[in-house]
This record gives sequence, structure tokens and C-alpha cells, in this order.
Amino acid sequence: MKLTIAASLAAFALAGAAFAQPPAGGPAPTPEMQAARQAMMQSCAADMKTLCDGKTGREMMMCMRDNGEKLSAPCKESMAKMMAARQAAAPK
Repeated sequence: MKLTIAASLAAFALAGAAFAQPPAGGPAPTPEMQAARQAMMQSCAADMKTLCDGKTGREMMMCMRDNGEKLSAPCKESMAKMMAARQAAAPK
């Protein structure tokens, strides 16, 4: 029983470490980028559901960009802040 619990904890620790790694070839997300992304997800939740239901990840972001003129004002503002945070963190 104890061995099973220990093995499970080790597996979760390894999986968490893998997800914490930055994307291949990209910069690690800064706290500012993470906060801007979280704010965008909250302010755009209704727009995502209405305009891009069923899409996830990159496909959903492309859908949001394609429907930029239909987005709510708070969503547009938070997307702009997220992009600014991403550009500020990009290597120069």
C-alpha cells in the first residue's frame, strides 16, 4: 500500500515537472504573462463560448483573432494586455 502511494506521488511529481518546462524554443512564461493570460481567460470566457465553442489551445486563439471585431470590449482589452506582456518578455 505504501509503495503504491509512493509510486503515485513520484509519477505526479515527474508529470508536474514536465508541464512546468517552457515550450520548445519559446521563453518561459513570466508571472506577468501568466497573470495576463488568466485575466484574458476570465474576461473572454463568454466570447469563447459564443464564438469558438469546442475549440481549444492554438485553434481557439486563432478563432478569437479571426472574430476580433465581434469580441466584447473587456475581452479585446485583456487580449491586448496579454500580447503586450508576451512581447515584453520576448528575447531581444
